[in-house]
Amino acid sequence: MTRGMGGDSPANVTNALKGIDYPTGKRELIAHAQKNGAEQEVLDTLEQLPEQQYENMADVMKGYGQSH
Repeated sequence: MTRGMGGDSPANVTNALKGIDYPTGKRELIAHAQKNGAEQEVLDTLEQLPEQQYENMADVMKGYGQSH
């Protein structure tokens, strides 16, 4: 997958989730990213996250790291 500033980079994941309210679940993360117009690579990355409650962006990035 693309690294750096393209594709499913952490910066793109963070940008796609801008404005989301925590705590939240995986389905809500995906829905929010879709609403923000996230690229398919970002949506695919979010689909790979563990099913859990995310308390903040740090939790999301921890899940991101586990899925890569």
